[in-house]
Amino acid sequence: MTLKAILFDLDGTLVSSEDIHYQLWVEILNGYGVPFSEQEYKRLYAGMPSAANAVDMIDRYALNTDPERLLKAKIHATHAYLARRSYPLMPHVRETIASFEAQGLILAIVTGADRTSVMSNVHAHDLQRVFATVVSGDDVVHNKPAPDCYLLAMSQLGLRSDECVAIEDSEHGVMAASQAGVACLAIPNAMSIDHDFSRATAVLSSLQDAQDWVAQRVFQA
Repeated sequence: MTLKAILFDLDGTLVSSEDIHYQLWVEILNGYGVPFSEQEYKRLYAGMPSAANAVDMIDRYALNTDPERLLKAKIHATHAYLARRSYPLMPHVRETIASFEAQGLILAIVTGADRTSVMSNVHAHDLQRVFATVVSGDDVVHNKPAPDCYLLAMSQLGLRSDECVAIEDSEHGVMAASQAGVACLAIPNAMSIDHDFSRATAVLSSLQDAQDWVAQRVFQA
């Protein structure tokens, strides 16, 4: 493998947002009289695009609404939050980016989140110069765990799957990368620790470990 690019997920990988997403869903579901536990979020919804979550929640909790309306409520709540503040970066993000850039690697974001939310965080942390492309959930018909977002990113970068490595935090993200033929490093967080990472190329504990894993491949090439 001649490694040329790192394809980062956003939520739970570059930014610490899963706790916030959970709290926003708690507020929304509370309006329908539905109690929503953190364990339910971890087990069923962490790492999944909001559109898929909305469909499942309506069926699971018999909500008197439709997926489009519930999704709009979540997007509105997310944008309102981001208008006030950004999601904090995950540990070691800036050092990891600097390490990968020093090795001459192309960096990209491949996420299921909507583009407004993605770019809000990219600009808030002054990372817009870092990424050669950003593929959001708005850019594909089929979001994660479908492979479409990764296939689009590789097309935009002009790269093959064996020239890329993805970094993900959830089972659904790993599945998306795997189905696109991209090697995937899984870095579970508190919300995704119990996910099935059997499709991952490696399961690591931090972005620091990802730096070491990538450096070995680059220097061996």
